[in-house]
Amino acid sequence: MALNNNTSSPIKLLISFHKLFDQYELLAQSENVWMAEKAKSVLKIAEMYPELKAGFSDMSLIKKRETQIAEILQDTFNPLLTKNEIKAATAPFNDAIFNLSERFKSIIAAAGKDFKLEIKNMPDDDKYIMACTIILNTYYGYDFNFRRPFHYEIPDKNGIIRFYKILYNADFTEVIKSSNAPNITQEDIDSLLDNFDDITLWKKLFPENGYTLKGFVISNIFDVTDDFAISEIKSNLIAENKRQDKNFIKDLQSIFQSFLKITDIKVGFSVYNKDEGIFERVYGEGMHSFLLNDNPMGNCADMLCKSSYKKLLEENKHVAVSNVEKTFHLTQGKVPHIKMLYEQGFKSAIFAPIANKDGLMGILELVSNQPKALNSINANKLEDVMPYIVATVERSKTDQENLIEAVIQQECTSIHKSVHWRFKQAAQAFIKENILQNKNIPFREIAFENVYPLFGQIDVKGSSEARNLATQKDLTDQLELAKAIIDKANTDLNMPVYDQVAFQINAFLTQVKKAFKVDSEHVISLFLKNEVSSMLNLIRKTNANLVPEVDNYFEQIDKDLKVLYTHRKNYDETISLINKNMSTIIDDRQVEAQKIYPHFFERYKTDGVEHNMYIGESITREDSFSLIYLYNLRLWQIQVMCDMENAFYSNQDLYPLKLDMASMILVFNQPLSIRFRMDEKQFDVDGTYNARYEVVKKRVDKAFIKGTEERVTEKGKLSIVYSQQDDEEEYLQYVRFFQSKNMLDTDLEVLELQDLQGVTGLKAIRVSILYRNNKTDSTNYYTYNDLMDVIEN
Repeated sequence: MALNNNTSSPIKLLISFHKLFDQYELLAQSENVWMAEKAKSVLKIAEMYPELKAGFSDMSLIKKRETQIAEILQDTFNPLLTKNEIKAATAPFNDAIFNLSERFKSIIAAAGKDFKLEIKNMPDDDKYIMACTIILNTYYGYDFNFRRPFHYEIPDKNGIIRFYKILYNADFTEVIKSSNAPNITQEDIDSLLDNFDDITLWKKLFPENGYTLKGFVISNIFDVTDDFAISEIKSNLIAENKRQDKNFIKDLQSIFQSFLKITDIKVGFSVYNKDEGIFERVYGEGMHSFLLNDNPMGNCADMLCKSSYKKLLEENKHVAVSNVEKTFHLTQGKVPHIKMLYEQGFKSAIFAPIANKDGLMGILELVSNQPKALNSINANKLEDVMPYIVATVERSKTDQENLIEAVIQQECTSIHKSVHWRFKQAAQAFIKENILQNKNIPFREIAFENVYPLFGQIDVKGSSEARNLATQKDLTDQLELAKAIIDKANTDLNMPVYDQVAFQINAFLTQVKKAFKVDSEHVISLFLKNEVSSMLNLIRKTNANLVPEVDNYFEQIDKDLKVLYTHRKNYDETISLINKNMSTIIDDRQVEAQKIYPHFFERYKTDGVEHNMYIGESITREDSFSLIYLYNLRLWQIQVMCDMENAFYSNQDLYPLKLDMASMILVFNQPLSIRFRMDEKQFDVDGTYNARYEVVKKRVDKAFIKGTEERVTEKGKLSIVYSQQDDEEEYLQYVRFFQSKNMLDTDLEVLELQDLQGVTGLKAIRVSILYRNNKTDSTNYYTYNDLMDVIEN
């Protein structure tokens, strides 16, 4: 067999011991008689067998000159260390080895007759480029660092794969350039630095067999199975694509077998659910839990004895069972996890906690069919790999939480944190059933029973009228601007079409001022965008005197809406600022309210801000609810409404448009059930009786006081709507309390309301809010009218 057959390389290999002989030439002159005689005996071999110095590529000579080569290499292969060192001579980066140490020979023999030794991690293209870098470093004196860790994978007598790292000593080699190889210039080097993957370029500059590498290398080989196994565990765990591979568990088991030197290890995992106090299975290809066996979950206290529970969950230490059968009989089958292992036929096991600074996340389960194979001694070796398992579980946990959140967001939209736990439960079930178990089960409905509702709103008084007025002003201004230009154009050049458009403008001006209807804005806007704009563009082209006025007209028009948008913009910006400021206040105050007692809260921006709250035991999961928390929250609600009113009027100079607000609270004294409506992505009351609450909530702010045309909501006043006498008595106490705090005035009214459709018997407490003018004297309190006088003056 020729050394260079079937290989593509810029280097032609010649095995030679000439450099070693050069060293012995010097030693032959040594004053040390024994050393000199030894050197002379080696040089005599060189004289007798000149091919050993000249070099050869015929590998049959290795066998033919085996005795002489062993004698030449005796000093570099110390016979006293041959049973300990793993060592061989070879040509560089080649599987052809010779002069193996005794230990290396025994390792190869244990691998079996069919085993073929191969260097791993050496792709053909990379091998070619690596040979080029050797030439650059050795022959041209550059420093190209392109070394890769090479290794052998060799099975032991039990079939367990062991890993051996190869380190080369190339002191006895030299590179010789042939005449047909081009000289490498700095320009070539610069080109190679930017084109590592261009194998064509490398082969152009370093043609095949353009150089000769003459000599031999010494391969020093080290058993790195533990380090390699840890690295592979890390790689398999951290790499996302590998963890999703269907062979993930099989590969992981193989690595653990090498790491612990046990042929039949099986790997399992279970997840610790702290909220529920249970162990759960990990769902995925090949995943199994030997602690749970076929059960999807199990109570932690029921799955472990007290001692193991304390070790794993509290101390985060491993539990090792070296002899399952013996322990099972000693404990009479009463220890749950021992019984579970015994029934599955396992003889030894290790349960290792997967824990971080926040506590236990899960259990790594290793089992074997051999008694004593897994024990408390080799369990300590897991300390080297647990950090990577912990990191992987943390990442998987984050991925799981993100997936849960994605399901919640997709199925339920944004969810308040007080009820998030229930959605998380449902999302976990959804993922297990549909994604992991490949079923097709809809997202489970979320409902909370026996919760008390609270509703309030702070709304712009007369918002529809205010917006209509802003719209009328914008349309009037734009129509008059257009009419002025068209009238001037008609004076300069009398054309019937000008008269016709001017007539339409006058008609629309009359409609805007005297008979403005719901669809008027749309009709007039289309007229302005289409006919008027076209007419003005024509005037710009035909009447140079009017170009500045036409340009001024279009400069005042909103570029996106194509209409005048000044007064409506002021209205919209005012509403937006009011909503933002009011929302900020109630959101900030919600932090305090949640401390009173955790409850569901949501708010909506309309022409103001509405809020819903639900409080009850079913929301908190705790047996701690008392009506005292409801009363506290009702007091909080009144105070926040007063504070929002105060903030609105004290900051009115910040708004582009002057508007008024009216506040209302709706009282419902009976607990009800709420259910999350998947189609609407929001909570709603559940049941026919409870639907009355929703009807009232939607219509009550438009209700009239009985026998009048006066709305129940009024600027400067807080309206509290209710239907039961108990509610009236309760809220009159609250009003008197806030009157004592100078937050509400003394002009309290108890009013009956006209019946709404399907709702009768409503009443209202109405009382003026006292305001503090922060810009003058924060200790003085004002009624609405007093405050307006102070602000205006």
